[in-house]
Amino acid sequence: MKAYLVADVAITDAVGFEEYRAKVPATISAHGGRYLARGGATAVLEGDLSPNRVIILEFPSMAHLRTWYDSPEYRPLRALRERTARTTLLAIEGV
Repeated sequence: MKAYLVADVAITDAVGFEEYRAKVPATISAHGGRYLARGGATAVLEGDLSPNRVIILEFPSMAHLRTWYDSPEYRPLRALRERTARTTLLAIEGV
């Protein structure tokens, strides 16, 4: 069953975040993931959510998603993201 990662990212250090943005796609791809949305325009239709930069990733399964998230390739990039942005991440199994 496919799994999705939804991220809402508020970049706090644009220069530092550029390294993350440049290097993370290869780690996602290496674990079978792909971008479905990456920072495009958003519109809140209901509720009081105030999204920043929204990213949606698709992985073959929740196991693939978690393996990527905890992988040695992604771990240093995750630390970089944590230093250069405030992020909310949500993992969701598909139907």
